[in-house]
Amino acid sequence: MDELDSALVRMLQEDGRRTNRDMAQVLGIAPSTCLERIRSLRQRGILTGFHAEADLTAIGRGLQAMIAVRVRPPTRAVIEAFQAFLVRMPEVISVFVLTGTDDFLVHVAVRDTDHLHAVVLDKLTKRPELADVRTSVIYNHMHKKVVGPL
Repeated sequence: MDELDSALVRMLQEDGRRTNRDMAQVLGIAPSTCLERIRSLRQRGILTGFHAEADLTAIGRGLQAMIAVRVRPPTRAVIEAFQAFLVRMPEVISVFVLTGTDDFLVHVAVRDTDHLHAVVLDKLTKRPELADVRTSVIYNHMHKKVVGPL
């Protein structure tokens, strides 16, 4: 990736709806060059998609939590089956498969504490492979919209 590619990636991360013509003008390149560079970034797997970000509170999911989970036995089959179960849960936003004490860190967004309690007690703890679960409510979630190469 050169400086132009990095600039295009940054601009698209900031606003995925930005027009090709606008980006070309800001970067001082021809629109055709800009379009070809974006196509190349997609073909090389650097740009993997475009999405809209929803306000979780506005869609009725104002409480977020991180749930640390340990499963037993920690075999490939158990890990993969539990991961597949997690990604099917509508409350789950993201799943991190870990090394160390915990096997998973699960980011959920729910309506309220009663809903969170139900997710933990009625969904997670019913799984026979679950060995331990710890829940932490998230007060504030900040994330970088733009991530560039180091």
